[in-house]
Amino acid sequence: MTFTVEKDVMVAMRDGVELATDAWIPSVTPAPTLLVRLPYGKDLLQLLAYGLVPNVFALVEAGYAVVYQDCRGTFRSGGEFVPMLNEGADGADTVAWLLGQPWCDGNIGSYGPSYLGFVQWATVSAGAPVKVIAPAVTTTDYYTAPWYSEGGAASWHTVQSWTTQMAMIETLRQLGRGSGDPQLLGELAGMMADPQPHLEAMPPSRQPAVEKVWPWWGELLSRPARDAWWQGLSVLDRAEQVTVPALHIGGWFDIFVSNTARSFTELRARAGTADAREGQRLIIGPWDHLNTTGIYPDRRFGLTADAITQDLTGQHVRFFDRWLRDRRGALDGSAPVKIFVMGIDRWREEQDWPLPDTSYVPYYLHSSGRANSVAGDGELSTEAPEQTATDTFLYDPRRPVPTLGGRVMAPSTANAAGPVDQRPVEARDDVLCFTSPVLTEPLEVTGHVSLTLYASSSAPDTDFTGKLVDVFPDGRAIFLTDGIIRARYRKSLAEPEPLTPGEPGQLSLDLSVTSNVFLPGHRIRLEVSSSNFPRFDRNTNTGGVIVDESADQATTAVNRVLHGPGYPSQLILPVISR
Repeated sequence: MTFTVEKDVMVAMRDGVELATDAWIPSVTPAPTLLVRLPYGKDLLQLLAYGLVPNVFALVEAGYAVVYQDCRGTFRSGGEFVPMLNEGADGADTVAWLLGQPWCDGNIGSYGPSYLGFVQWATVSAGAPVKVIAPAVTTTDYYTAPWYSEGGAASWHTVQSWTTQMAMIETLRQLGRGSGDPQLLGELAGMMADPQPHLEAMPPSRQPAVEKVWPWWGELLSRPARDAWWQGLSVLDRAEQVTVPALHIGGWFDIFVSNTARSFTELRARAGTADAREGQRLIIGPWDHLNTTGIYPDRRFGLTADAITQDLTGQHVRFFDRWLRDRRGALDGSAPVKIFVMGIDRWREEQDWPLPDTSYVPYYLHSSGRANSVAGDGELSTEAPEQTATDTFLYDPRRPVPTLGGRVMAPSTANAAGPVDQRPVEARDDVLCFTSPVLTEPLEVTGHVSLTLYASSSAPDTDFTGKLVDVFPDGRAIFLTDGIIRARYRKSLAEPEPLTPGEPGQLSLDLSVTSNVFLPGHRIRLEVSSSNFPRFDRNTNTGGVIVDESADQATTAVNRVLHGPGYPSQLILPVISR
């Protein structure tokens, strides 16, 4: 099919700001139209070979017009970029413009990963007449991802690395327009090349190079509680207002995967129309935010793990055909949920998420008080302990447990994200390790993992972390999923409450989602500590404003985990038995 491309059409928003827009128009019009809005440069994305982004040539060949637009304040567009702030109104204004174009037949959809997903949700929540969306590795709740977490700790690595990247892009933009500061560009490039000193800076709010570019940096960090401002930005808090089917795509090691899964579940139950509820679909592969090959130095998931093998472009086309062209048979033969089950390393289709036949099985923490490090005596068992014991460790924010792989956004080395071997951190005495006996039968764990701890601290505030690990017969301890709770938010993310030092209490940790078969010869391991840095920011243990506290203000906490008849600390696994 032949097509034409209209470049850099300047589309006016309601306040007069013009946004640079490209349109790929098929030869047969009017056509259903797909809108992609992004802050990373529309010219780059159109040619980007990224596993989760549909091929634009295939979309045009299928008869769709495809429109790319630089978000406000980025690349060729006018105005000022402030994350999330203008995306709803700008998206709605752009859709209104599309509806007036002779080559658009009035049926509009949208797709794209990460921030491109943010703008999709913002556009539909603003009431724009979009009929279908396909958001990948993204979020409907900006607080729990990417800025903070389900447990209230800041997602520090993601926040710092993304904001630095965006500051560098903006500085390049300014220089291209004859303004800007070459020295500042050099500082930001240095931060990208060697982020560690800047990640480790205390107080973390002091990022001078970033602050010179983005005045909103400090404001977002000054909102550590999920207050009315964050709630107002959350699409999921108003799920009943969502009236579009959505194709949710995520990765088990992606920073957004917990929200990806939760958005599917909540919208399937609460969306505002029957079509929207029935039209939710979910795909999760063994991927992180940037790597969709399924290949990692410590773990390889096989040939079919690569997103390319799953024809995601074709899946997008069929999904759009169903909802933009009313081809009711377009999705016949496929299930609403498709997941990659690690361990057996196979794709599997399911009818819902969480899986309807899930059994939530408690694995209790056992020890004689010496679970410190993998050399200790911590055990996991489905039998509740008969004796009470306490495991104690010191948490020093100046010596945090380092992040090894897992859910980070912009890795700078090949083994920085995903299923990385955790043995180096398991040797530390501030990491409690609880390990099951060697399995004699396969055990499938698919769904939402949680951890209940009975714990105390010498501090008025501290963190507790949990991490689920698959221990291979050769000793590799491969990351599966993790989570954190900032103790001040143990009862409410909106209303912090300090701890009473030394007083035990119950803490609930959301350890996100996974799908893994623990094979015979493997063991299940839980790691418990008080830091996972720089994935999460460090709690200074003072109960104060963490983002503004220096290393000298930080204090060491004596943290204790209790287990026994009165303190049933337990890892709760979603077990599938078929």
